[in-house]
Amino acid sequence: MNHELFIAVIAGLGGMFGWGFSEFATKKAVDRIGTISSLVWAHVLGSIILFLVVLANVYIFKNSFALPTDLYDWLGLIFFGSLQSLVYLFAYKGFEKGKIAILSPIFASFTGWVALLSVLVFGEVLKINLIPALILIFSGVILLNLDPVGWRTKRIRIIGTPGVKEIAIATALAVIWTLGWDKFSEAKDWMLYSFLMFIFMTISAYVISRFNKVDLTKVNSGTWRFLWLIGIGEAVAYLAISLGYASTSFTSVVAILSGASSLPTIILARVFLKEKVAAIQTIGSLIVILGIIFLSIS
Repeated sequence: MNHELFIAVIAGLGGMFGWGFSEFATKKAVDRIGTISSLVWAHVLGSIILFLVVLANVYIFKNSFALPTDLYDWLGLIFFGSLQSLVYLFAYKGFEKGKIAILSPIFASFTGWVALLSVLVFGEVLKINLIPALILIFSGVILLNLDPVGWRTKRIRIIGTPGVKEIAIATALAVIWTLGWDKFSEAKDWMLYSFLMFIFMTISAYVISRFNKVDLTKVNSGTWRFLWLIGIGEAVAYLAISLGYASTSFTSVVAILSGASSLPTIILARVFLKEKVAAIQTIGSLIVILGIIFLSIS
């Protein structure tokens, strides 16, 4: 495995585990204080964590940084922060309205669209030996997000199902964000730009909460540990994928690997919440792991 591919794999795995831990904690936080309140507080805490990371990079590791001076860069950071908040908003609204069995695989498919467009439109060059591994991982991701019980429900349809419109919008926006952030963050200070983008994402989430008249003060003491876990997971994920997009040309590898966040989420739910894992999700988990092994030896 060459150095650039190694960084892409590590970045993708960082995104996968970061978002996996975040999704696991989100399930608990949302049940207690709601989706928008969880989103705002988790991003506030994530911003604090990223700020501490940037400070450590400067004062402990003695690395300097310079704030962007170009108006284009600031507008880009505001745009991508706001856009990602909209992804969360539409995804949460969709999942609240509809059947997870249908909606989750649709949203999970955004990584496949990213990989396809990256190759066909933006000219990403993939070595032939990487393609089977990425197909395996993507197939495993879809299986991880399938709910066989939900699909056995009579008269289940995709068209007209509540939440499909919101999830379709979230999926399209996630594709745009991923491809856009990949190009925007290329050759930039990935750590600083991750932090600044995250700040604007947090501000956007707060604006959304004000627009929806959400009371952000109703957070009980038992919820803070889950909000911190979400914040930590989100911070790790965005740092990881930003490193991958800024430092490598393997957009597909970073996107598809980070999109396998359901794998650690399911494992954590099984270990800590004693949730049962469906056979199809077990198969999906094994396929994802097999794909990662193939990718690591490519």
